[in-house]
Amino acid sequence: MENTAIETQELINQYYNLAVNHFNQGKSGYQTKNILIEEGLSADLATLIVEKIEMQIHEAQQEHAHSQAKKDMLYGALWCIGGTILTLSNIGFIFWGAILFGGIQFFRGLINLSS
Repeated sequence: MENTAIETQELINQYYNLAVNHFNQGKSGYQTKNILIEEGLSADLATLIVEKIEMQIHEAQQEHAHSQAKKDMLYGALWCIGGTILTLSNIGFIFWGAILFGGIQFFRGLINLSS
């Protein structure tokens, strides 16, 4: 009984890896599902595998966007604060470019983080 379960899991892992390879080659979920069915997998299992991979891709994209938004906020704040400090240090220049750029980048990150 255990060998059958292990063999079944290994077979599902092979189909999963096959599906991931097709996604990496730029195939759509629909195309990948059809390929899995042609390889002998049932339509229900092929759909489950493709949906799981698509969900993982979506989650990874969201994590990347979240991370990028935080970086934009950090660097934007640094530019804005740095420009403000240099302007207030009375060295004869107004660093409005750094302040404006930093403010825009900070708020762009804040908007992206909230969406």
